Amino acid sequence: MEKDYEKDARIFKAFCDPNRLKILDILKVGEYCACKLLDILDVSQSTLSHHMKILTDSGIVNVRKEGKWSHYSLSEDGIQIAIDYLSQMK
Repeated sequence: MEKDYEKDARIFKAFCDPNRLKILDILKVGEYCACKLLDILDVSQSTLSHHMKILTDSGIVNVRKEGKWSHYSLSEDGIQIAIDYLSQMK
């Protein structure tokens, strides 16, 4: 099976911004609504949407829609893929 370098790059792009790292740190304790993340991060809705799209596209973060709000949580599978990739580097 051939490696999917595009997918791997999306995973690691998720870790390449201080705001995204802060979001990941927040999500370590559980699921958060986008409205709560907006309050915590003090960023615009469009900025949060941009970061969350990168995080969800990478597979590191899951999204669950409820009404007009999105709820985000860490993806154990996505995190494990990143861990496995890094462990293969040694």
